[in-house]
Amino acid sequence: MRTLYVVTHPEATHHVEGVVGGWHDSRLTPVGVPAAVSIAQALRARIPDGAEVQLFSSDLQRTLRTADEVSQAFGVKPVLDRRLREKSYGEAEGRPQDWLDRRFIPPPAAGERMDHDEGVQGAETKAVWARRIYAAMDEILRNSCEHQIVLTHGGSLTCVVASWIKMPIESAGYASFRAPSGSITTLREDDFFHNRQVVSLGDTRHLDSAGVA
Repeated sequence: MRTLYVVTHPEATHHVEGVVGGWHDSRLTPVGVPAAVSIAQALRARIPDGAEVQLFSSDLQRTLRTADEVSQAFGVKPVLDRRLREKSYGEAEGRPQDWLDRRFIPPPAAGERMDHDEGVQGAETKAVWARRIYAAMDEILRNSCEHQIVLTHGGSLTCVVASWIKMPIESAGYASFRAPSGSITTLREDDFFHNRQVVSLGDTRHLDSAGVA
């Protein structure tokens, strides 16, 4: 049995400042830091003492700070992987959200969506974004560890889940798995059929109990 816990980092400065995230290296807010502690405690409660645990994280500050808390809870060092970053929004990153909104060209309802140009210089297409997340996931899942934790971003969660259920990249144009900041998504693969289950998506009960939701 393999269980993968996918964590979306909690509240970061770009959320409250109203600027575009992406690869903009924002930090956790005073609300986000205790939320990271609650995430680590929730994971510690779910994973048996003595079980082997692997920890993987995006290399941006907001995920790294979350990884620090999880690392301390389990005594494992995080493996940093820039492929687990959020989608890049190119020249829009760090700018006011309305700057991006005025220029953004949404994908068509029908037709090419994966290679769609959103009209922002330097931004990744969904195809480029998905390919790097899929590559990171392939490498993570080559490890035969029963409990794995992946720290990533709200948008990138879609690509993580799509990769987990082996959705072909070319079919992911309409995929969207939404989860709040600071959430835990639980994925599980059984040892007999090797079916891959989405046990829970975007669970935030640990934030409610800690009073930081």
